[in-house]
Amino acid sequence: MGKASRERRRAAQDRSGAPRPDEPGAPDAARDDELRTALQLLLDEGVYAIDRADTRDLDDTISTVATLCSSGTTSRVVVRGLVDALARATTRAWELGWQPADVHRLAGRRLGSEEQQIAVDVMASELARYAPATVDRQWLAQLRELDDAAPRSPSVTWLEARRAGGLDWFTLVERALAVLHLLVRLPRLELLTPLPGQAIPGGRDGSSDGSNDGSSDGSGDAPPVADERILSRVRMLLAKAESTTFEAEAATFTAGAQSLMARHSIDAALLARHDDARGRRSGPSGRRIGIDNPYDGPKASLLQAVASANRCRMVWSRELGFGTVVGFEADLEAVELLFTSLLVQATRTLAAAGSRTDPHGGSRTRSFRQSFLSAFAQRIGERLHEATVAEEESAVADGPSGRELVPLLAARAERVAEQVDEWFPDVRRTTVGAARDAEGWYSGRSAADRAQLGASPRLPGAGR
Repeated sequence: MGKASRERRRAAQDRSGAPRPDEPGAPDAARDDELRTALQLLLDEGVYAIDRADTRDLDDTISTVATLCSSGTTSRVVVRGLVDALARATTRAWELGWQPADVHRLAGRRLGSEEQQIAVDVMASELARYAPATVDRQWLAQLRELDDAAPRSPSVTWLEARRAGGLDWFTLVERALAVLHLLVRLPRLELLTPLPGQAIPGGRDGSSDGSNDGSSDGSGDAPPVADERILSRVRMLLAKAESTTFEAEAATFTAGAQSLMARHSIDAALLARHDDARGRRSGPSGRRIGIDNPYDGPKASLLQAVASANRCRMVWSRELGFGTVVGFEADLEAVELLFTSLLVQATRTLAAAGSRTDPHGGSRTRSFRQSFLSAFAQRIGERLHEATVAEEESAVADGPSGRELVPLLAARAERVAEQVDEWFPDVRRTTVGAARDAEGWYSGRSAADRAQLGASPRLPGAGR
């Protein structure tokens, strides 16, 4: 431990009074202030120790805070102070553009499952301070998906609840400090939605009243959103496609899901034109979708292919493990659902293919899988584009309203491009490394051809 660290530790201990708990001291309020100041010094020291990878200094800091948490004379103030420090860091993360799913994803990449759950506890506690109607519906949906714990008494903090579950103070402080370090070192992201407390009830990007039917009653400026009834049917079809071991059956289910989403996207665009005419123009929004290792490059290519075919744009933040998809709400839903399902199907096919070796007995499994996923992404992109064009031509042929579709979709594409330029002014194009395994490449294209994605039993161009 360096001299400066020792001095900070000594000052913190002197202020906390931990070494002399029975010594007569200042009035309670003044002593509590001293404890809070001491705790902040200790937490700062712990964050700096993690920055330096100084395990000795970190252990000393954790031990000191754990002792304060377990002491009858200091525990109340120190536990509350630790909870508040994480709450402040979480609020700052929101201001930097991070959403619950983003924090959860990064905690999983950089920490462990236990710290990941502590991050969820912290975020749930922080969002509970706001009226649900003033929190963006995507945030609430993310939190519901992440937090399946039973409700706890509001008089008990998440830290105390975990302590009551049997964890010792050292382990709890160690994990909490790791999460605090993650939160205070987050970079700035694009602010895709209103901050908690700032969403307009029933308005654009705000929580709905529960009647999420994709329509507007004319009383607010809410854009048409994805119809939950259609999304439920799509999820059911894709779940069946992912669970079956028969490729023909999976193709049928996936085709039905794509057909539903493509038609819903067109209907949403036609509905939105009435709002635009009344001056209640709804714009594109963004959604971050995880792109995990291994093979994150080909997976990013797959997300880009799905996004492009669904009239969206994708920007990949490789170091943070996600792609930001920009588009209109119905199209974003289609991208997320279809990408997730196609990735499951491709991964299942890869698992069934097993490992590969070269003529000398060396492993070429990695290059095979990299090439497979790259080819799968390219061919899926081609076929999705074909399916999108077919759906648009069908809609145009339907009647007078259909003839408005071509200029309408062109205008929406321009608005998506403008939004990308606003959020990502310095974005640059990149290419994923070329495929190096011929068998993997042709296997990937073949698998993409079998993943039927249009409304007809077989799309044009399949089997090429």
